[in-house]
Amino acid sequence: MPLTDLTLAECLALRPDLDEPADLDAFWDLTLREARAQGDAPSYTPVDTGLSEVTTHDVTVPGFAGEPVRGWLHLPARATGPLGCVVEFLGYGRGRGLAHEQVLWANAGYAHFIMDTRGQGWSTAGGDTPDTAALVGTVPGFLTRGVESPHDHYYRRVFTDAVRFVDAALAHPSVDPSRTVVTGISQGGGIALAVAGLVPGLAGVMPDVPFLCDIRRGATVAGRPPYTEIAEYLRLHRDRAETVFTTLSYVDAALLAARATAPALFSIAMMDEICPPSTCFAAYHRYGGPKDLRVYEFNGHEGGGGHHRREQLAWVRELLAAPRPGTPHALSVLHDPQLA
Repeated sequence: MPLTDLTLAECLALRPDLDEPADLDAFWDLTLREARAQGDAPSYTPVDTGLSEVTTHDVTVPGFAGEPVRGWLHLPARATGPLGCVVEFLGYGRGRGLAHEQVLWANAGYAHFIMDTRGQGWSTAGGDTPDTAALVGTVPGFLTRGVESPHDHYYRRVFTDAVRFVDAALAHPSVDPSRTVVTGISQGGGIALAVAGLVPGLAGVMPDVPFLCDIRRGATVAGRPPYTEIAEYLRLHRDRAETVFTTLSYVDAALLAARATAPALFSIAMMDEICPPSTCFAAYHRYGGPKDLRVYEFNGHEGGGGHHRREQLAWVRELLAAPRPGTPHALSVLHDPQLA
């Protein structure tokens, strides 16, 4: 797999000047205040997964406009007292899946919330979260859905769902709100970064090969979808580029990440054709809190895989064991994932 973007040295030196809307903070403040004023309380229904060491609940949380957002809550079966918590957001096109599939964090002793992504994935006994907005883009996918206005854009709804999901996690009696981490891969990593910038007081954030960062550059250099949806849309609508990129700036996770203060562990893959490393580094360099980084020089969008899960497990254990004021920035370049 060839290197298709900037080199590691160039990415480490990169400091892109991103266009930030003057009303970005006001836009999200109003959006979240309106969402928090709507909808019913979260609900939790026990699910029999056949697993003896993990207890699972089917979760419904009021998201954007109070609309129900589905998910899972996994808990260690014999845990007592408020737990450290990991809230996970999913990759592009993925739904929450089956109740027994993703139990790593519960097996490690944490509460684990998984948010379904509206309109994505497949139905699990009615468990999909539909996107109720009538607006659609003129090319397949989600990036151009409602792209003529930030108020109508698809990711305004998704980011709001994610913030409300974190709100529910922080309020759950099994969760220690001071020990809550958000994470995700690709789209999920971009959502996690956005949430870290929109929800104060999180303990940490772990974005892996994050999507939705420096979106304009992504649209010009990515070799594979989803960023290519934007280029395809603008190939058809040649006169709409500034409108499109203005809308997308309101959901650019690299801009929202600058507002975050929680410690972060990033992963970036240097041969990633889906989320080019330069776009991920844009978010890393702008991130507002203390940060660590793991670079996988010879991997594509799969990133660090199980090797990086091991890095995350160790990082979260240390992070949640005690406060970490003044955490230094750290960089680890993993030249050979087999040795990571």
